[in-house]
Amino acid sequence: MSCIREQLEELEEKTLSPYAALSKNSEGRDRFEEPDDIRPCYERDRDRIIHCKAFRRLKHKTQVFIAPEGDHYRTRLTHTLEVSQIARTFGKALRLNEDLIEAIALGHDLGHTPFGHSGERVLDALCQEGFSHVEQSVRVVEVLEKGGRGLNLTKEVRDGILNHRTSGHPNTLEGQAVRFADKIAYINHDTDDSIRAGLIKESDIPKEITDVLGHSVKERLNTLIHDVIYNSENKKELSMSREVESAMQTLRQWMFDHIYIGGAAKAEEVKVNRMIRLLFNYYMEHPESMTSEYTTMLDNMLSSIRSDDPMKEKKIILAHERSVCDYIAGMTDDYCIYKFKEYFVPIGWQKY
Repeated sequence: MSCIREQLEELEEKTLSPYAALSKNSEGRDRFEEPDDIRPCYERDRDRIIHCKAFRRLKHKTQVFIAPEGDHYRTRLTHTLEVSQIARTFGKALRLNEDLIEAIALGHDLGHTPFGHSGERVLDALCQEGFSHVEQSVRVVEVLEKGGRGLNLTKEVRDGILNHRTSGHPNTLEGQAVRFADKIAYINHDTDDSIRAGLIKESDIPKEITDVLGHSVKERLNTLIHDVIYNSENKKELSMSREVESAMQTLRQWMFDHIYIGGAAKAEEVKVNRMIRLLFNYYMEHPESMTSEYTTMLDNMLSSIRSDDPMKEKKIILAHERSVCDYIAGMTDDYCIYKFKEYFVPIGWQKY
């Protein structure tokens, strides 16, 4: 009698679209592991992501609003769950591999910094090798989790995580589903949060957008999700109609102009910039102040540099920068503020 995993793999082959990624055809992991007796490989990856520390920290990381006052604004975790929900709707309707979709969706923002894209821009400017939350998300699952061993995920999941941005080109339709879902989710929930915060009104959104997408967040989500599904049925690539995609891009640009860049939601961004810069410089001077898992990984990076390497000094600096970026990027908003206070605010003043 075949094991449960094999039965599930056979069911995938019988029921999924010919363009879906089958678990049994996965390109595998960097380090070989014996297959699970119950879970196909992508389901196993999903479980590893849900149980990792980086995933739990997402609940205390900013989506758009820095330190919002209120319980109902999105965090990086609720954004991740909304992306997963939308992407799985695509997967179910198009008969794609929902386990692969969910694993990619749940892991796509694991490398995000505290304070959202504000924190990302600061680290990108400070680190000579640059910083991208997309690449950092892959680094989290390949290196940083499990004390430097990573989660050893399948190549398809890592490809989807790496290519979830608009400019990405995922190798699977499941990765494409997450790529569309990410954009649809953040544009609409950021609009919803901005309306709740009183920064904009529904009536402020240009008529050229609402006439195509709808006059509420619910209507716009419904339009966008249906459009992707009906334009992607029985095709080798996911897509949207030209009219709807154009309206979505116009809404996205309108949100950049009114909310994302320089709007009231970003009023605290200058403070975030200075705080992260000070912490970065502090840890560059005092790497021993990082937690042991990061100092151990730094020691391992330094020990791999040959003593006769002509680029030794530069590589040492780059290793320190990478380690400090890893540490700060992993912080939650609250922990970042806590460490800033610990290092830079006299204890007697903190109550004020």
